[in-house]
Amino acid sequence: MEPLDPRIVAAHARAEALQQDGYIDPLTGWFVMTAGNLLRRGHCCGAGCRHCPYTRETGAVGRSPGLRSASGAGS
Repeated sequence: MEPLDPRIVAAHARAEALQQDGYIDPLTGWFVMTAGNLLRRGHCCGAGCRHCPYTRETGAVGRSPGLRSASGAGS
């Protein structure tokens, strides 16, 4: 798994700091939900969201499997 592009990291950090639900991915133009928004949702949807704060195995809050490359699918 390759690290996220610094522009994505910055966009996510900015959206989190402003308590926004998401941001526009600077590489694709797609709307991406923030980890905070996903956490407020209360459960993992199983879609493989980029910033998912839940573990896929249990659905519990834990590691963030969402640190994927910009080419990865999901929010």
